[in-house]
Amino acid sequence: MRKKWSNWAGNQQATPRSWVKPQNLHEISAAVRDASAQGRRVKAVGSGHSFTGAAVAQDVLIDMSCMSRVLTGPDENGIVELEAGITLSALNEFLFLHGRALENLGDISYQTISGAISTGTHGTGQKIGGLAQQVVGLTLIDGRGNIVVVEEDDPLLQFVRVGVGAVGIIAHVKIRTVNKFVLHVEEKPMRLSYVLENLEGLASRNDHFEFFWIPHTKWALTKQNNRTELPLQPLPPFKKWWQKSFMENTAFGVVCRVGKLLPALIPRLATALPGSGSTSYIDESFRVFASERRVKFVEMEYAIPREHCRAALEDIVRMIDEKNFKVSFPVEARFTAADNNVLSTAHARQSAYIAVHMFKGCDYLPYFTSVAEIMAHYSGRPHWGKMHFLTHEHLSVLYPRWTEFLAVRDQLDPSRTFDNDYLEQVFGK
Repeated sequence: MRKKWSNWAGNQQATPRSWVKPQNLHEISAAVRDASAQGRRVKAVGSGHSFTGAAVAQDVLIDMSCMSRVLTGPDENGIVELEAGITLSALNEFLFLHGRALENLGDISYQTISGAISTGTHGTGQKIGGLAQQVVGLTLIDGRGNIVVVEEDDPLLQFVRVGVGAVGIIAHVKIRTVNKFVLHVEEKPMRLSYVLENLEGLASRNDHFEFFWIPHTKWALTKQNNRTELPLQPLPPFKKWWQKSFMENTAFGVVCRVGKLLPALIPRLATALPGSGSTSYIDESFRVFASERRVKFVEMEYAIPREHCRAALEDIVRMIDEKNFKVSFPVEARFTAADNNVLSTAHARQSAYIAVHMFKGCDYLPYFTSVAEIMAHYSGRPHWGKMHFLTHEHLSVLYPRWTEFLAVRDQLDPSRTFDNDYLEQVFGK
């Protein structure tokens, strides 16, 4: 009986013909070479945190879980070389022990480094790019099984850092780190109207700013994180458990389950979410950036030009009200700098990210479709690892260097060894 694979959210599944667990890049190369010779397709999987079918493997699944070592560094420039299957959480702990840190992180750290950069994972901070922007070198296995080393000065790097699994299997990653730092955290509810009216100031005067609007309310939960030289002052253990584990996971999970059974109660349940009050603490950066997420959901996220953030959010607020959608998950907004990765959702433009979620098992399609229509009005680029409905015809007009990327794909995977249904949807055959 074939072994079954499923992603974290459970909305993507596969039963591959063969399951390979390589110990090094040479074993990946051999597996790809064999599959290519037999005309079989290959996909590498990490932690399964993509909501799209990017990692779905029907022929050969390459499980990267055994490739999780730090190979070299940090060197005098703070560069470390890693095997691609290491999780961000394990990397964070390693770097902390060596006095280093990643410049920025997304909301969770369960992903592998290769999955996170391949799909354009990002945090928030209008002067900082996504995680892939910190990568200074990659070692890939191309569609023929060749080992391809891409260094920092190679123009190819801009194409393969965010490659969505279409141009090769990432085996090793070189990433630039910074001296470890601490963040002063201020979390507090604000009126959504105030946040939107003061959006530019909030995003520009904080190192890292994000907020979560609670649908069916006038409130947003804001997070302002700033670097500081002050001594650590982490949340006391009980308060941390109460806020981060119980309220944000256990209690919120109950709200979601009740809302799934009785959707009419969701607006009333939502009024309890902004009532946790204000919180201030100082902690290591990686302990601030990443959050515990036990409540399972599906997610869609779009990047739009930052100047359109307020208008797009106001459109979403009106749409939920007009269509009477019952939404139990907050709507999240974050901000990043422009970058030069060809398929980065922030390529060549300062970006705001708007993310919507639905509790696992709920009918997300009407809500997500309506949000996608709004995002299209603002030239929205969907996150490569989160749900969307766009095809290569739509995507090709959103990226200035799209045809150049397709040429690189032809060069590195001419036989489409790494294709699956999702890649054919977004890039064509």
